Amino acid sequence: MSEKPAENRREFIKKSTVSVAGAAIAANLASLSSGAYASGTDTLRIGLVGCGGRGSGAAADALSGDPNTELVAVADAFMDHAEASVGRLEKLGGIGDRVKVKKENMFAGLDAYKHVIDSVDVVLLCTPPGFRPEHLKYAVEAGRHIFTEKPMATDAPGLRSCLESVAVSKTKPFAMLAGFCWRYDYEKKALFERCLGGEIGDIRAVYGTYLTSPVKPMPAASTRPKGMPDLEWMVRNWYNFAGLSGDGLVEQACHTVDWIGWAMGDKPPVSCTATGGRQLKAEGGDIYDHVSINYVWDNDARGFLAQRQIPGCFNENQFTMLGTKGTGKVSRRGSTIDDLNGKTTWKYEGPKKSMYRIEHEEFFASIRSGKHIHNGDRMCNSTLMAIMGRLAGYTGKEISWEQALNSQEKLVPEITDGWNSPVTFRDVPLPGVTKYV
Repeated sequence: MSEKPAENRREFIKKSTVSVAGAAIAANLASLSSGAYASGTDTLRIGLVGCGGRGSGAAADALSGDPNTELVAVADAFMDHAEASVGRLEKLGGIGDRVKVKKENMFAGLDAYKHVIDSVDVVLLCTPPGFRPEHLKYAVEAGRHIFTEKPMATDAPGLRSCLESVAVSKTKPFAMLAGFCWRYDYEKKALFERCLGGEIGDIRAVYGTYLTSPVKPMPAASTRPKGMPDLEWMVRNWYNFAGLSGDGLVEQACHTVDWIGWAMGDKPPVSCTATGGRQLKAEGGDIYDHVSINYVWDNDARGFLAQRQIPGCFNENQFTMLGTKGTGKVSRRGSTIDDLNGKTTWKYEGPKKSMYRIEHEEFFASIRSGKHIHNGDRMCNSTLMAIMGRLAGYTGKEISWEQALNSQEKLVPEITDGWNSPVTFRDVPLPGVTKYV
């Protein structure tokens, strides 16, 4: 969402948003079946909500995951993003002919997600994660098969909403796939199965790194078009605001947090402490550029994570599990297990395949078989672990699992008046000064 808007952007959005489209759009939506399979056939109709790079990638992976699927509707905050995504997908070999999104089924605006969800069998939720709880709730209530990108929320109120949606979804015959894609990677799955199966003994500590460069640096305020509403400016630069992205820890390094949860059997930690801050001056936003966390479990096992998004630094994405009999590692060498003397006793040599493709193949296979994949509980667990770590880093306090779960801090803007909804631009948090809410 980094493209500069046209001068008439606001008028264009007003004209294109489905909320003012009226009866013509309603009639078109009615023509799209929302039954178990579209139009009484075995073709599954897919809808995409959030047409950025990850959303477009998810749509391509979904179409590749099942040959009898069609992409029939898309939604984004901005119409040009929706159009660009469809245009890119139509050109992809092997799946482009199954991109069947008519112009009238491209929706824009802050409520556009509803119209996509209402018109499909399977929905891909890929917007900035601050909006995820609301979208997830609507999709569950509509009874859709759901792929939801990570993380599932950016604050505790949103996470509690997701927990409620997950509970409701379990009463319905629909699949729910989370974007924690490493759980489906053949290599990582083989390593974790061995380590959790006792090959390295009892796991006493794990350490993960997610050291990389900034994903979407905040542009200078001088580049903001005159008259652009605060909310639109925030949404176009969503990664730099904790309410919409969660920050680098919650939005991106949550993959490493998920590895930590996986290694600990998805049992919630008791508490955590953290250190972090913003090392480099930025043009705006309220997120840290580095956080390090120490999670503690009730058996005094520990989980450590180092996250950083600063340019020009050493980059690394690795994970180590330390057990009483050996060590399991994810590193540049691949996935390995070493004994206590450092000798490698196992290295993954099996098949390799895109984890994105694998997860969607298994997702659609579960829909076809009726034995539905449901990642709801663990995806909420990993998301709350990430939020918990951010709370500890931003406040400088020890944060318990219960404190994180019951936090009343609401970061996501409330949409009360469309793009003119009031927005609070928060200061960068100061450990020891910023209060826990």
